Amino acid sequence: MSLWRFGCRGPGRWAPLLRCCLRGFGSQNKQQDWRTRNKTVLTYVTAAAVGMVGMSYAAVPLYRLYCQATGLGGTAVAGHSSDQIESMKPVTDRIIKITFNADVHAGLNWNFRPQQTEIYLVPGETALAFYKAKNSTDKPVIGISTYNVIPYEAGQYFNKIQCFCFEEQRLNPHEEVDMPVFFFIDPEFADDPKMARVENIMLSYTFFEAREGDKLPLPGYK
Repeated sequence: MSLWRFGCRGPGRWAPLLRCCLRGFGSQNKQQDWRTRNKTVLTYVTAAAVGMVGMSYAAVPLYRLYCQATGLGGTAVAGHSSDQIESMKPVTDRIIKITFNADVHAGLNWNFRPQQTEIYLVPGETALAFYKAKNSTDKPVIGISTYNVIPYEAGQYFNKIQCFCFEEQRLNPHEEVDMPVFFFIDPEFADDPKMARVENIMLSYTFFEAREGDKLPLPGYK
């Protein structure tokens, strides 16, 4: 098509038309860039959503590998010998309230709850608590649990002597079991300035469904 049809009868009149055409091309390029960015963002969002679903099922081993024996992320520490426990001296002037929480992943049809809402103890004193789990389905189900301690900074002082975490728990249809947790707060808790205002500690467990036959060995556990 000739530019003369648009009234561009001299070189001076070509410039506005060329600018108009270039703006049109720029607008088309911007629209294409916008569509490309939208598709890219949508791809990332979709991938993230799928990844989060996958991570929920991979949470047990990832959680275990990251937090085991460190107290990081509010994970209780394990691995104390009976000699260490027997030689502990309770800090009788520091009373701590321990509360208990229980959660179940959406993919597991279990009724899981603590049998006590709270107990009181002092650093250097052992305590025994119980959780109860019931399989509400008509088929055998294997569950496995993670746990953490709140506030997270207290995790390094929360020592579990015995518990059901990271171990497969097989429950038959409608079977109900008691799950004990034997633990203590390290006496060094009372000497840490960061723990000076901590009077309440929560122990929280979350149960996931596990595939039968999977093994999750724990470093430091026998």
